[in-house]
Amino acid sequence: MSYSIKQDGKYKFIEEGEGEVLMLLHGLFGALSNFKDLIEHFKQTHKVVVPMLPLLDLDLLHTSVGGLQKFLQKFIEHRNYNHIHLMGNSLGGHVALVHALKKPERIKTLILTGSSGLFENGMGDSYPKRGDKEYIRNKTALTFYDPALATEELVNEVFEITNNRLKVIKIIALAKSAIRNNLGEELNQIKIPTCLIWGKNDTITPPFVGEEFHKLIPNSELYFIDKCGHAPMMEVPDEFNKILGDFLKKYQGN
Repeated sequence: MSYSIKQDGKYKFIEEGEGEVLMLLHGLFGALSNFKDLIEHFKQTHKVVVPMLPLLDLDLLHTSVGGLQKFLQKFIEHRNYNHIHLMGNSLGGHVALVHALKKPERIKTLILTGSSGLFENGMGDSYPKRGDKEYIRNKTALTFYDPALATEELVNEVFEITNNRLKVIKIIALAKSAIRNNLGEELNQIKIPTCLIWGKNDTITPPFVGEEFHKLIPNSELYFIDKCGHAPMMEVPDEFNKILGDFLKKYQGN
């Protein structure tokens, strides 16, 4: 499913459907393909917006969770979106959390899946030598409960990113920023209704991370999906969309 990428000033994004805004933020190795089932389902009821986060395009000084949050804030203000249902996967969840803490005014609900911000198993201590495709294949497979979902196309997308020296430096900078930027002390300040959708077999942000978010965010609901890894919206889209749809219905038009 291909969508036309709109451009408004320096911002590139997808915008499909009409209704309240459902904004989707992808993770460090995320791509638009991660959200295709979600976009197809929710564009019937919502205006689905996917901004292209400049993960590897910011200067090194601003290649951080904070730098991405500032970009998101400017994008939201530039487009004048309001009453946003803000969803993030992995690093995208972390950016959504920081935004909800700093600028909650335009955010109606928060949805996190496999979010960093408390704990995550990243690339580990080692980073692959450029050109080590097998390493990338194995790491990509770890994202899923079913390693078959690490398709050649997906592995090639990640491999292409990690085969560029400057991009690798920026990936490491973002990963380190995510680890440093621990939100444990601040999460109790989030008053926005929050939906946590977690894979029971997530090895990157394991189930205890979802439980900890649930404990720390006052107005939160936690849902686990069995036989599912770090990217539920890709791996089990029907179950994910059902949980998210039921959650959104509660806050529709309020």
